[in-house]
Amino acid sequence: MAPKLGGIVTIFRVMIANMRKRVDLDDFDRRLIEEARRDNLQPARILADKVGLSVSAVLRRLRRLRETGVIIADRAVVDPALTGSALTMHVLIKMKQAGASAMDGFARTIGQHREVTAAWDVTGDDDFVLKVQVGSMQEYDRFTRRALSEDQGVYAFKTLITIRTIVEDDASRRPLLID
Repeated sequence: MAPKLGGIVTIFRVMIANMRKRVDLDDFDRRLIEEARRDNLQPARILADKVGLSVSAVLRRLRRLRETGVIIADRAVVDPALTGSALTMHVLIKMKQAGASAMDGFARTIGQHREVTAAWDVTGDDDFVLKVQVGSMQEYDRFTRRALSEDQGVYAFKTLITIRTIVEDDASRRPLLID
């Protein structure tokens, strides 16, 4: 099992994360972001009415929010049950070896598997948590044999099968930090 804290790599990652430039947001920006998070297909005229700005001001602010990296993507949320990925698993991964190269190597390769819809490097008894969506248990079995074998540096993994979703992972639910 790999150690989770300390070492040069962890300190370096923290330093880089803290070097990110912060963007100042006013109340209009925050309201625009909240509206875009709820529905990014709203026309600018509707957004303008909701936040109390002109259409040109809304378009200018949205362009600035994208250019500065505050808004990083516009995505469609798809119902997995209708697209053949009805089974959702959360997979807890323990790695065989400690060290940055093993951890970073697994982190790089796991994202190449289309079944992995989210992944986290975590602290505690496990090293990674994966969110995996597949259409069948046979598909999951093929995924585990291909992606979670000893050849991939995995010591052990534990699968939690989702029975039902209580709260969907939804970016629009995440609060914006207030200055």
